[in-house]
Amino acid sequence: MPYFCNTKISHMKILVLNSGSSSLKFQLFDMPQTKVLVKGLAERIGEATSRFKANDYEVNQPIGTHKDALQLLTTYLLDDKNQIIKDTSEIVAVGHRVVHGGNTFVQPTLITEEVKDKIKELFSLAPLHNPANLTGIETAEEIFKDAKQIAIFDTAFHQSIPVENHKYAIPETFYEKGIRKYGFHGISHQYVSREANKILERTDTKLITLHLGNGASATAVRNGKSFDTTMGFGPMNGLIMGTRSGDIDQSIIFYLMDKLNYTLDEIQTILNKQSGMKALAGSNDLRDIETATDNGDNQAQLALKMYAGAIKKYIGNFTAQMNGLDALIFTAGIGENSQKVRELVCKNLDVFGIEIDKKKNKNPKDYQGDISGQDSKVKILVIPTNEELEIAKQTFDLMQS
Repeated sequence: MPYFCNTKISHMKILVLNSGSSSLKFQLFDMPQTKVLVKGLAERIGEATSRFKANDYEVNQPIGTHKDALQLLTTYLLDDKNQIIKDTSEIVAVGHRVVHGGNTFVQPTLITEEVKDKIKELFSLAPLHNPANLTGIETAEEIFKDAKQIAIFDTAFHQSIPVENHKYAIPETFYEKGIRKYGFHGISHQYVSREANKILERTDTKLITLHLGNGASATAVRNGKSFDTTMGFGPMNGLIMGTRSGDIDQSIIFYLMDKLNYTLDEIQTILNKQSGMKALAGSNDLRDIETATDNGDNQAQLALKMYAGAIKKYIGNFTAQMNGLDALIFTAGIGENSQKVRELVCKNLDVFGIEIDKKKNKNPKDYQGDISGQDSKVKILVIPTNEELEIAKQTFDLMQS
């Protein structure tokens, strides 16, 4: 790890940035107390209907670029009435979420020109994410000139996956070129698995973490380390998602090309943006699908059954691989908020010792997130994810090294 100074810094302000193609999420932390000083986002960047929100402040105005969004944030931070910072130099470090780190980055990394070049090389593996992540880095370098820029990679947590689980059964030359399972949502899976271990008061655990949002993935976490995960070389594989297909037979792609005359670009669009729950139920918003299900819509009911079924397949797979299971964790937008999905996923899994308490499942917060049935041998937990806090913690630890 990089060496910064002779004396550890016991107190610092760390800004966390999560840059999307047209959005910028941010949180400013006072570390190591983990106090949130500012939390907000800029969305619809580059559109006429942009919105900037920080704490209770909100403004709707065109935001042309990520730099414009960061300048709005800087103005807010420096405003005397907010009393947050007096100068940008008070921000010691900026922690950036970077989606794809390939084989190169396995831990928090001080950003240099060489690191930025490597992130560029990985554009083809995460075309929707890495370019936006790099834009956030370069913009932060301009505005927060005194701060160390730190990259936290979504793929890093999954670098512990053993070769038998990350290698594909294709010619060796492709593996040598970096074609393997990488996995994603690693920051979230790492955060909630650590929180689960605190609840269990153990670290020698066998966990399955379910990050269920518009993008969705499941991860087997053994003794605090990623052991297997559903997303692979790219983020399309595994579970059924909002607009992504999840697992399909590869021969479908060849059939679409050879027999139905679709181009590769068209197929990529279909599988990434027109599939999943959107294809099954006509919407990728689970709230709409659940409402339709309650109203007797057969397509919506089938979609939810398939969604839960895809998750169950991996619960069985991962439990078998780890030879047991201590806890099943639900997180992210759907995992944290959908009573129906949690119930469907856990239904008929008593063979694995998984039994949900339907009363607790209605209001997990009333039970500290523990929705396990009385006779359940496996803890069933709802743990809100906090990727920004995980990034702040990893950034702080690196700055202390």
